[in-house]
Amino acid sequence: MIFKWKLNRTLIFGIFLTFGILLSCSNATHHNQHAQTFSGNSRLDIIIERGKLIAATPLGVSSYFLYRGEPMGYQYELLKEFAASLGVTLEIHIESDPDNAIERLNEGVYDVVAMNLMITRERSKIVDFSLPISQTRQVLVQRKPENWRKMKTMDDVEKHLIRNSVELKEKTVHVGSNSSHYYRLLHLQQEIGGNIRILKLPGKNPEDLLQMVAKGEIDFTICDETLSKIGQKYYPELDVQTQVSLAQDVGWAVGKGNETLLSKLNHWWTEFEKTTHARLLSDRYINNPRGIHPGQRDYFAHKGNNLSAYDDMIKRYSAYVNWDWRLLAALIYQESNFRNDVVSRAGAFGIMQMMPQTASIYGVDSTSAPKEQIAAGVKFIRWIDHELKKEISDPTERQKFVLAAYNVGLAHVYDARRLAAKNNKNPNVWSGNVDYYLRNKSKAAYYSDSVVRYGYCRGEEPYKFVNEILSRYDHYKKALND
Repeated sequence: MIFKWKLNRTLIFGIFLTFGILLSCSNATHHNQHAQTFSGNSRLDIIIERGKLIAATPLGVSSYFLYRGEPMGYQYELLKEFAASLGVTLEIHIESDPDNAIERLNEGVYDVVAMNLMITRERSKIVDFSLPISQTRQVLVQRKPENWRKMKTMDDVEKHLIRNSVELKEKTVHVGSNSSHYYRLLHLQQEIGGNIRILKLPGKNPEDLLQMVAKGEIDFTICDETLSKIGQKYYPELDVQTQVSLAQDVGWAVGKGNETLLSKLNHWWTEFEKTTHARLLSDRYINNPRGIHPGQRDYFAHKGNNLSAYDDMIKRYSAYVNWDWRLLAALIYQESNFRNDVVSRAGAFGIMQMMPQTASIYGVDSTSAPKEQIAAGVKFIRWIDHELKKEISDPTERQKFVLAAYNVGLAHVYDARRLAAKNNKNPNVWSGNVDYYLRNKSKAAYYSDSVVRYGYCRGEEPYKFVNEILSRYDHYKKALND
């Protein structure tokens, strides 16, 4: 047991009921989803009816990653825009193997594959490609000499680098197991009339290989020019200037024969690429990415790195409520973006955004250290969970109610449960049941109902609060080790 505390439970309950009412007035999921079959409907119809676009993309700086708790990436941003144009939400699946992604696309598991796929004749036989999203070349990725920063001239650096493909004879180049780079190297061997030792690394995507070159674990790899330039912002010790192919088109893939989806995708892209937003995204991620300062790389979540400076604390205290630490982290990000200096207009403060009256019960205030505030916030969560556990036995389902109560107060959640029960909905199930009634408690027809004890609240806020945290938690589960 991490904490030992005793409080007057009746007093606390009364305070939190009152707090929930005052706060609402003052402020007044992931699951794997396989192919769905809708008889007679096109793939586009299926997406619209489902209300969700299911897309595959790699984990990495050019596609999809977390930075300080926020999902980012060029492919991710584009997919969000396309999903929004369809009026649906986006569900991301991480895929590093193009062949596996294409196979699952053709099985109907994915709607779209967005992973910098070069549009080749062979691939076009098994999938349909969108209009080119971008154009790129394949380049050799190599490491600058160890003391390159201290060299007097660039000519001194150049002496240590390969600038002619012929110099790759008898060199070892590592590539992913199912990448177009492997086939390019096979052709390159014929062009230079010599052997290149090509070693496949199963399970490694291009960004893994970039990092391995930067760390000196391998000497060479082949990468798309666009991705390699982004990678160079994070790893300035890399050189990516030596081209090994002509320019090639890159596009998204949809299942073979999905003509209506492909037409919709191409129409969207034709219009979107003309917009200022499209140019800003390209500048942000490709043309002039700001990169991440070396001192901040700890919070660049790519294959197991950290979300924030508070990860160890979050992991420790999440055990107190038997939560996945990534769920607690998603809540904290939602509240404060991992900042301890935030004060809301309603007076909530610190990393857990607790109201002063609530915080005082747990012995913290705005001057308390982040560790103490996280501990207090988790005690509050534990109390809410204990109250709800009496009737909601499923811990995963209960977490949704706890999140809502953390935002709006337990009193309004109880009102929504009573409304659900009165209208023959399950008061112990959040989605499609209690969430609907909490969301509508700003309407007189609902907050004036005889079963409602605590009146009006802006229910849209806790509704979005829960959904956004669960969505972010889904991102964290995909991009972070547990």
